[in-house]
Amino acid sequence: QVQLVESGGGLVQAGGSLRLSCAASGHTFSNYAMGWFRQAAGKEREFVATINKGGSAADYADSVKGRFTISRDNAKNTLYLQMNSLKPEDTAVYSCAANGRTLYSFNVYYRAQDYDYWGQGTQVTVSS
Repeated sequence: QVQLVESGGGLVQAGGSLRLSCAASGHTFSNYAMGWFRQAAGKEREFVATINKGGSAADYADSVKGRFTISRDNAKNTLYLQMNSLKPEDTAVYSCAANGRTLYSFNVYYRAQDYDYWGQGTQVTVSS
Protein backbone atom coordinates (compact mmCIF):
# COMPACT_ATOMS: atom_id res chain seq x y z
CA GLN A 1 0.00 0.00 0.00
CA VAL A 2 1.21 3.50 -0.80
CA GLN A 3 0.34 6.77 0.92
CA LEU A 4 0.12 9.95 -1.16
CA VAL A 5 0.37 13.58 0.00
CA GLU A 6 -0.06 16.50 -2.38
CA SER A 7 1.39 19.98 -1.95
CA GLY A 8 2.00 23.12 -3.95
CA GLY A 9 -1.50 24.38 -4.51
CA GLY A 10 -2.50 27.98 -3.95
CA LEU A 11 -3.89 31.16 -5.46
CA VAL A 12 -2.42 32.41 -8.73
CA GLN A 13 -3.44 34.93 -11.37
CA ALA A 14 -4.47 33.83 -14.83
CA GLY A 15 -1.40 33.23 -16.96
CA GLY A 16 0.68 32.23 -13.98
CA SER A 17 2.30 28.94 -13.03
CA LEU A 18 2.26 26.45 -10.19
CA ARG A 19 4.03 23.17 -9.58
CA LEU A 20 2.20 20.50 -7.64
CA SER A 21 4.03 17.70 -5.87
CA CYS A 22 2.78 14.33 -4.69
CA ALA A 23 5.00 12.60 -2.13
CA ALA A 24 4.63 8.83 -1.92
CA SER A 25 5.52 6.59 1.00
CA GLY A 26 4.91 3.08 2.23
CA HIS A 27 5.82 1.09 -0.85
CA THR A 28 8.10 1.10 -3.87
CA PHE A 29 7.01 4.17 -5.82
CA SER A 30 8.38 2.90 -9.13
CA ASN A 31 5.90 0.00 -9.02
CA TYR A 32 3.01 2.39 -9.63
CA ALA A 33 1.66 4.13 -12.68
CA MET A 34 0.48 7.56 -11.55
CA GLY A 35 -2.12 10.12 -12.46
CA TRP A 36 -3.45 13.56 -11.64
CA PHE A 37 -7.16 14.30 -11.46
CA ARG A 38 -9.08 17.42 -10.54
CA GLN A 39 -12.52 18.26 -9.27
CA ALA A 40 -14.05 21.70 -9.49
CA ALA A 41 -16.85 22.75 -7.15
CA GLY A 42 -20.14 21.24 -8.27
CA LYS A 43 -18.53 19.18 -11.03
CA GLU A 44 -17.41 15.61 -11.45
CA ARG A 45 -13.80 14.57 -11.05
CA GLU A 46 -11.89 14.66 -14.32
CA PHE A 47 -8.67 13.22 -15.63
CA VAL A 48 -5.75 15.63 -16.04
CA ALA A 49 -2.57 13.65 -16.76
CA THR A 50 -1.01 10.20 -16.46
CA ILE A 51 2.51 8.79 -16.45
CA ASN A 52 3.86 5.26 -16.58
CA LYS A 53 6.03 3.56 -13.97
CA GLY A 54 9.37 4.63 -15.38
CA GLY A 55 8.31 8.07 -16.55
CA SER A 56 8.90 7.36 -20.23
CA ALA A 57 5.26 7.70 -21.30
CA ALA A 58 2.72 10.37 -20.41
CA ASP A 59 -0.56 11.71 -21.69
CA TYR A 60 -2.89 14.60 -20.95
CA ALA A 61 -6.47 15.75 -21.14
CA ASP A 62 -7.04 17.94 -24.18
CA SER A 63 -7.91 20.86 -21.92
CA VAL A 64 -4.39 20.98 -20.43
CA LYS A 65 -2.26 19.64 -23.28
CA GLY A 66 0.58 22.01 -24.06
CA ARG A 67 0.22 23.83 -20.72
CA PHE A 68 0.73 21.11 -18.09
CA THR A 69 3.60 18.65 -17.73
CA ILE A 70 3.53 15.53 -15.58
CA SER A 71 6.81 14.05 -14.39
CA ARG A 72 8.17 11.82 -11.66
CA ASP A 73 11.38 11.30 -9.75
CA ASN A 74 11.42 7.68 -8.62
CA ALA A 75 14.55 8.23 -6.56
CA LYS A 76 12.68 10.87 -4.56
CA ASN A 77 9.34 9.02 -4.53
CA THR A 78 7.66 12.11 -5.91
CA LEU A 79 5.22 12.91 -8.70
CA TYR A 80 4.96 16.42 -10.15
CA LEU A 81 2.54 18.47 -12.19
CA GLN A 82 3.95 21.65 -13.70
CA MET A 83 1.08 23.94 -14.63
CA ASN A 84 1.74 26.92 -16.89
CA SER A 85 -0.54 29.47 -18.54
CA LEU A 86 -3.17 28.82 -15.93
CA LYS A 87 -6.76 29.75 -16.64
CA PRO A 88 -9.67 30.41 -14.27
CA GLU A 89 -11.25 27.17 -15.50
CA ASP A 90 -8.28 25.27 -14.06
CA THR A 91 -9.56 26.10 -10.56
CA ALA A 92 -10.17 22.82 -8.74
CA VAL A 93 -8.92 20.44 -6.08
CA TYR A 94 -6.09 18.46 -7.63
CA SER A 95 -5.42 14.90 -6.48
CA CYS A 96 -2.74 12.41 -7.34
CA ALA A 97 -3.49 8.71 -7.66
CA ALA A 98 -1.55 5.46 -7.92
CA ASN A 99 -2.25 2.31 -9.93
CA GLY A 100 -0.66 -0.70 -8.28
CA ARG A 101 -2.26 -3.33 -10.49
CA THR A 102 -0.37 -2.79 -13.72
CA LEU A 103 2.05 -5.48 -14.84
CA TYR A 104 3.29 -3.50 -17.81
CA SER A 105 5.91 -0.79 -17.67
CA PHE A 106 4.55 1.29 -20.54
CA ASN A 107 0.90 1.48 -19.56
CA VAL A 108 -0.81 4.72 -18.61
CA TYR A 109 -4.34 5.00 -17.22
CA TYR A 110 -7.12 7.51 -17.79
CA ARG A 111 -10.03 6.38 -15.63
CA ALA A 112 -10.40 7.05 -11.90
CA GLN A 113 -11.48 3.43 -11.36
CA ASP A 114 -8.07 2.27 -12.61
CA TYR A 115 -6.40 3.83 -9.57
CA ASP A 116 -6.17 2.19 -6.17
CA TYR A 117 -4.73 4.91 -3.93
CA TRP A 118 -5.49 8.60 -3.69
CA GLY A 119 -4.11 11.64 -1.94
CA GLN A 120 -6.25 14.12 -0.06
CA GLY A 121 -5.96 16.81 -2.72
CA THR A 122 -4.62 20.35 -2.91
CA GLN A 123 -6.63 23.42 -3.89
CA VAL A 124 -5.63 25.41 -6.96
CA THR A 125 -7.42 28.72 -7.50
CA VAL A 126 -6.80 30.82 -10.60
CA SER A 127 -8.11 34.38 -10.52
CA SER A 128 -9.02 36.32 -13.64
